[in-house]
Amino acid sequence: MRKATAKKTPGTPSTTRATAKKAGSKATSPADAPAARPSSLTTQAYERIEALIVQLELLPGTALSEAELSARLGIGRTPVREALQRLAREHLVQILPQRGVLVSALDIKRQLRLLETRREVERLVARCAARRATDQERQQFAELAKEFNAAAKAKDQTRFMRADKAFNDLSLRAARNEFASGAMGLMHGLSRRFWFMHHRQADDTQPIAVLHARISQAIADGDEALAAKALDELIDHNEAFTRSTVNTDF
Repeated sequence: MRKATAKKTPGTPSTTRATAKKAGSKATSPADAPAARPSSLTTQAYERIEALIVQLELLPGTALSEAELSARLGIGRTPVREALQRLAREHLVQILPQRGVLVSALDIKRQLRLLETRREVERLVARCAARRATDQERQQFAELAKEFNAAAKAKDQTRFMRADKAFNDLSLRAARNEFASGAMGLMHGLSRRFWFMHHRQADDTQPIAVLHARISQAIADGDEALAAKALDELIDHNEAFTRSTVNTDF
């Protein structure tokens, strides 16, 4: 016979003492914990090439060679080819018949259309995560809020980017909506690359980290309305940031 459990009010985090006891007395920050990753070579190739593109080690317009990438990564050509096909679906590379593969160019108008879409999908993700997150996930969001605030105080770009990756992954898991997850997966890389290219000129690490902290804390608290409001503030900031780069040479 199953034991009766206390009924949980939707959107309200319940007590985490029992969970914390089982997990141990010290929680691990999600930004520091190793993420669970699929072990396929295609996934490894995708993640490493995506990082090279987003962090501008492979610049817009660069021609990519399957053979050279395979040698650089130490991964076979078939997984590299499959990774490039996924990156093409995410608009980070272009596969051109008879010409090969190019890293996609940066385009302001395209970036603004991307933000229009992100606003609607990410608002849904934030609300769903605030409503559906488990106690353990809420604790991780609270830890991420602290991590974002620490990155903001130090203006630490590397720390922010690590926390941002952890936040994106956790948000999609906690939202438990495979359709929203699929849509967001197509947009994160382009958004991160654009920010990475332009953030130094705008000195943007501090304000954007603070905005992420607000969303994280709202989700941790189970406050759907506040999570959606904080998300809108983040997209407003990103739109202003994007428009401010119009006169920048790419």
